Amino acid sequence: MHPLNKLSAFALILIIIAKNGYAQTLNDIQQKFNDYNQSTLQEKQFVHTDKSTYLAGEVLWFKIYNISEAQNKLVDASKVAYVEVLDKNNGPVLQSKIELKNGMGTGSFYIPVTEASGNYKLRCYTNWMRNFDQEKYFEKNITIINSQKEITFQTRDAVATDYDVQFFPEGGNLVSGLNNKIAYRAVGTDGKGVDFAGAIINRTNDTVVRFKPHKFGIGTFNFKPDAANAYRAVLKINGKTITKQLPNIVTTGYAMQVGDAGSQLKVNVNATINTGSVYLVVHNRQTLTTAKAIDLANGEGSFLIDKNKLGQGVSHITVFNADKQPVCERLYFVRPTQKLNIDAAADKADYLPRKDVAVSLATKNTGSAEASNFSMAVYRADSLETTTPESIYTYIWLTSELRGNIESPEYYLNGNDDEAIDNLMLTHGWSKYNWTDVMQPKPAVFKYMPEFDGHIITGKITDPRTNAAVQNNEVVMGVPGKRVQVYNSISDADGNFFFNTRSFAGPNEIVVQPRLEQDTLLKTQIFNPFSEKYSAMRVPELTLSKNLYNALQLHNLGVQVQNIYTGEKLKQQYLPLMDTTSFFNGIQKEYLTDNYTRFTTMEEVLREYIHEVLVSKPNGNFRFRVVNEQYYMEKQPELIFDGVPIYNSNTIIAADPLKVRKIEVVPYEYHKGKTAEYGIISFSTYKGDMGGVEINPHALVIDYEGLQLNRDFFSPVYETEKQLASTLPDFRTVLYWAPNIYTDANGKASANFYTSDQPGKYIGVVQGISSAGKAGMQIFNFEVKAPVNP
Repeated sequence: MHPLNKLSAFALILIIIAKNGYAQTLNDIQQKFNDYNQSTLQEKQFVHTDKSTYLAGEVLWFKIYNISEAQNKLVDASKVAYVEVLDKNNGPVLQSKIELKNGMGTGSFYIPVTEASGNYKLRCYTNWMRNFDQEKYFEKNITIINSQKEITFQTRDAVATDYDVQFFPEGGNLVSGLNNKIAYRAVGTDGKGVDFAGAIINRTNDTVVRFKPHKFGIGTFNFKPDAANAYRAVLKINGKTITKQLPNIVTTGYAMQVGDAGSQLKVNVNATINTGSVYLVVHNRQTLTTAKAIDLANGEGSFLIDKNKLGQGVSHITVFNADKQPVCERLYFVRPTQKLNIDAAADKADYLPRKDVAVSLATKNTGSAEASNFSMAVYRADSLETTTPESIYTYIWLTSELRGNIESPEYYLNGNDDEAIDNLMLTHGWSKYNWTDVMQPKPAVFKYMPEFDGHIITGKITDPRTNAAVQNNEVVMGVPGKRVQVYNSISDADGNFFFNTRSFAGPNEIVVQPRLEQDTLLKTQIFNPFSEKYSAMRVPELTLSKNLYNALQLHNLGVQVQNIYTGEKLKQQYLPLMDTTSFFNGIQKEYLTDNYTRFTTMEEVLREYIHEVLVSKPNGNFRFRVVNEQYYMEKQPELIFDGVPIYNSNTIIAADPLKVRKIEVVPYEYHKGKTAEYGIISFSTYKGDMGGVEINPHALVIDYEGLQLNRDFFSPVYETEKQLASTLPDFRTVLYWAPNIYTDANGKASANFYTSDQPGKYIGVVQGISSAGKAGMQIFNFEVKAPVNP
């Protein structure tokens, strides 16, 4: 063979080997990405609150939409959501566990009259979400004003203002000697962007580049740094000069720049190394949309991405080096077209007090009607309520995908300012994935379990003598009361245990103890069910203008009147509809003690007419065995007294039988998860108060809140002349709250309520999502006018 032919053949072999290497690496990245996502359902919540500003003594109403990140549809996965109101130091003020059904949940908070005035953060998440970045929790700012305490009114000019200025290199790194696109963002203490003039100054005080924000204090400039030099940013904001340092300049690394190329995106990659393979991966809503590979030449290379292959919303563009390590990442946004268009209107523009308001609702999407679920709030639009509510549509497609507070998110989706939205991607972007977790060879192990059936109570058992975890030990939890709730668990290698509760609601006392018949010093503890990780989102300081004084006075009067006349209705809560039977219901033999001779000792009761129980007293201690028509069990059955497991038979014998209303016996082997009971004997007193029976002194006894109890929104009705003539004042500013409105087969729904005695302009906010995952918001207005005296 000719030498040139040999050389050509060798080059061809190298090309084939290189392409096979590309394919193998790309396939490995794609496979690990897909495997990770198949095992990690991603949830996100949108919380619709009735409004955003409250007075102490009011009720905050909310509706939770639990949404699949992959499809943007309601997802019936987690059955519990955790909702908190946090102060500016992330201290919990209000906390609750909300039951989720079919991907939705409703709840409320009564704001204590002792709560201080200030801005607060409302956040929501599921237990499963605690395995991931806390920045993914739903968060929104709310304002609480305590009009019963002294309020300091200020003018905006009198408030000392500070500014937060940050710089974000495109791709993540500021690399020496490479062209870098730098995004920046400047906001005031209120979280809103500010206008300014800025410049980058080098060590010799030369101006390298000047810049000015495009929108909301956000903009970009191009910059080629030199690690041998030193740079600072100088900004002039509202007459104040601010100096900030740029991000650290690295001497080796990669830089990326994304630009428009017609129907394609062009991704330029520059590196301080001359050669080597780089890989580009694009994903959108847990779906890989693009995967490509190139070799760098003289430290440069380019990828082209077909825009039609990008999913709607936020796409993550990530560049990997030859070692499959992510080296650059940025976001790109495609405006979504999947929107739920909602028609919402009151039947009149003006109303008198105490008149019926009829609201018609309809979806306007083309094609056949889609089944949709709405939540609707109607409240007085005074100067206290200045915040425009965020749409579930913008939250799903934009806000939930970004880090930090987004000023005026509706602007980006409703307009055509492409520069503004690309700047937003550069300043608020963040990696959705911890790529170390994604690329690891073994499946990820998650600490927090998904709550598919109900709230999970977790804890740990240790030996206090050594502080060592105790593994493979049975731990039991009982809930004292009339309903028998007993849960069992086996501790793992770290001593951790968990109880999968069922229909566990309201304030409770729980008793947690190791399953041992003899006394033990083993210690159990229960973990905090709420997340102790907090986002970087800042809560701005509350400033109240003197112009709000009159509105505050009027609102305060309304709250006081409501609490005086309807306060009990506002605070009243009740158990949700749920299964309240015992865990062994349906297989037990029941004995109502009032139907039998009332003996004075428990031993007599058990021996005389509880035929499924054998009582003996070997070695001076009582022992029970359960029998049925086929056999009897040698081992001790589980003994339960008013929902609390008792492991000392003598304690049961010493109980007063005259306080016992019912005895239930399960005369069969009963399996609960990994544990088995050799029969069950349950004693229930008339009052459900343990009837004087002492709980094991070594057991952990604590108060524990289950799922939130229900509370009904109170709205008076004025159908009759007598009701209209009622002298009871009606100073409601929130006229209506309906968390669940379902459309009919034609995509239509309606709602009715009555106006109050408060004249003024009112706003109605409707949020909703269809079964296909289309979301939207609509606002309607009307006015209540004071009656004209003849």
